[in-house]
Amino acid sequence: MKKKIKKELWQWAGIIAVLLILYTTGLHTEVIGFAQRGILATGLMNPDVDKTELALKDGSNPRADFNLNLIDSKGAQVSMEALRGKAIFFNIWATWCPPCIAEMPSINKLYNEIKDENVAFIMLSVDDSFEKAIAFSERKGYDFEIYTPNGPLPAMYQSRSIPTTYVIDADGNIVMTHRGIGNYGTKKFIEFMRSIQ
Repeated sequence: MKKKIKKELWQWAGIIAVLLILYTTGLHTEVIGFAQRGILATGLMNPDVDKTELALKDGSNPRADFNLNLIDSKGAQVSMEALRGKAIFFNIWATWCPPCIAEMPSINKLYNEIKDENVAFIMLSVDDSFEKAIAFSERKGYDFEIYTPNGPLPAMYQSRSIPTTYVIDADGNIVMTHRGIGNYGTKKFIEFMRSIQ
């Protein structure tokens, strides 16, 4: 009986040690994100491309606010206004957010499928340190550009939860809003992005 208790104590000590190492090294976010990627594979968290959470009372889609200035990973200033006329995939994320980490591979897949079409990607990091976001993106090998805000976010893009994704059609309408984790690499979502260009 004492051997069994001693063995269980050692097992729990090992689990606690692993958790402490993950937490102190900052890898816990990526481990949780990896586990959440399994949830994405079920299809339960797929964004609903048939409706927008921001639909106006008359059922129409709200107009996007293009009054947003950004800085890319190379330090260049970019105006959202310069993207007018393109479909825009706009994702707000952070390196400390496990659901954000979990959906990144599907966003990268989407990006690689449609990057040469009439579409722009705004992957907006809200990390306190943009350098940390840049290092994360480079380490993961993502192909899309990442940005940080260069000034305040327009009110319509302020969300209490991240990740939050807005999809803006080529006419400047917000045609989809998805709060929380999503799988954007599906055939249905890729077709949706092509339909709004």
